[in-house]
Amino acid sequence: MRLQDVTGLLLDPGAPMSGSAMGDDEALDYARKRFRVETFCLVRDWIWIEVDATDAQRAVLAQTRRQPSLIYAHTVIFDSDRRWDVGDFVRTSLLYEFNEGFHFRTLNAVYLLLGPGTRKLVPVEAVTSII
Repeated sequence: MRLQDVTGLLLDPGAPMSGSAMGDDEALDYARKRFRVETFCLVRDWIWIEVDATDAQRAVLAQTRRQPSLIYAHTVIFDSDRRWDVGDFVRTSLLYEFNEGFHFRTLNAVYLLLGPGTRKLVPVEAVTSII
């Protein structure tokens, strides 16, 4: 793993992406109504990390319907299970399903991507080095 890969992951510009344009209060109201029995987390300043996985790694993930993508968010707005405090950073587990243009679902929770973000392709070693 190279230090350049990790700093690039966190600091280099990526391909711009758009999350929901909702404000924080509106997004919280939306999530509470939509995900009454599911764990959800509202995040801003996020990076969609596309892991540069091998075909073999992708095949293993496909068996559990997961994809080699995850979110690193610099700012937690709200977490329904209080795993993280407001203002914390978070790294999700791997993508299970993406819909509505801003619902990033893992096997454990739904992350609502708010505001602008970026998308980056990174080596797997860089991803495992951020906790």
